[in-house]
Amino acid sequence: MKLTDLRPLARPLIALGLACALTGAQAATIDVAGVKLEDRITLAGSPLLLNGAGVRYKAVFQVYTAGLYLERKATTPDEVLNAPGPKRMTITMLRDIDSGELGKLFSRGMEDNMERAAFSRLIPGVLRMSEVFSKHKKLVAGDTFHIDWVPGTGTVLTIKGQVEGEPFKEPEFHQALMRIWLGPKPADNLLKDALLGQQKSGQQRRN
Repeated sequence: MKLTDLRPLARPLIALGLACALTGAQAATIDVAGVKLEDRITLAGSPLLLNGAGVRYKAVFQVYTAGLYLERKATTPDEVLNAPGPKRMTITMLRDIDSGELGKLFSRGMEDNMERAAFSRLIPGVLRMSEVFSKHKKLVAGDTFHIDWVPGTGTVLTIKGQVEGEPFKEPEFHQALMRIWLGPKPADNLLKDALLGQQKSGQQRRN
């Protein structure tokens, strides 16, 4: 085979190599209270972008960092909840906390942001989620867990790198979880703004 015969094959390979190089060059991490978050990840074969990230405070104490990944940028809760494709909320603890207590706080956050009748239909899943967290006894600073929505599979909980239990199949369950941070009564208003990409760089906590 002549060298000239290889040129048509070489062009797409070169283009692919350049695309990969550019993609790698564009990838970056951001620092949130000392926690490194990738600005893009892959979940269930789909590339996701970091929509926003911030810190959950309790009074003046930092509790955890949270980062929201979506296929496309979203600036409102409805855009996040209605976005198609995979989604990830990643949480890294900044202080030690009893896992059972964290599960209860999540349950309360779900209940506070939805109608009573709708919440009652999710109670079996809420109880199962609480059991998952209780099994770990304690989460310490540096521990990370993911809440993933995978279309066709459901909500997958991954705690400290291990998938926990069966997926929660109901889309309503995942939306209820997201409302903990994005609902009308969010866990932290400034964190809600940060996850929606609305918090200005350097914005400080007011309390």
